[in-house]
Amino acid sequence: MRLRKLMAKDAEYMLEWMHDQDVVKDLSGSFATKQLDDCKRFIEHSQDTNTDLNLAIVDDSDEYMGTVSLKHIDRENSFAEFAVAIRAKAMGHGYSSYGMKEIIRLGHEEYGLATIYWCVGDYNKRAIRFYDKNGYVRTTDVPDGLKTHYSKQQLDNFYWYKA
Repeated sequence: MRLRKLMAKDAEYMLEWMHDQDVVKDLSGSFATKQLDDCKRFIEHSQDTNTDLNLAIVDDSDEYMGTVSLKHIDRENSFAEFAVAIRAKAMGHGYSSYGMKEIIRLGHEEYGLATIYWCVGDYNKRAIRFYDKNGYVRTTDVPDGLKTHYSKQQLDNFYWYKA
């Protein structure tokens, strides 16, 4: 497995996870309304890496398994927000763990970011188990620049992590 730039050929697989209720049930966002053109536009815009870095996690045959991201990159204050979404067929095979470790490494080493944050709803037990099992640190000290992307209600129900 490896990370690479998102490509147009990934759009159908991206739409697959967006329309899989088991995958998106605990994610914030309305993925069910997304269409193939939305995925293609996202992939096209992902080539500009100034404020967001979105990469494909692929298997050894270059098949898309998911997307890993650094969002809201703030070079001045040296932080970004992490996100990951993978297809159901990739779950339990190490793609999330690999993608997460690699994008965090890229964020620190190539983008020079001091801290990478992410949040998860307190109801998302699968993600919380994953982050806790992998030794990621919970934090309450989150930059206001990241909090502005969420509603007060969401913030009250999030656990935040950092690396």
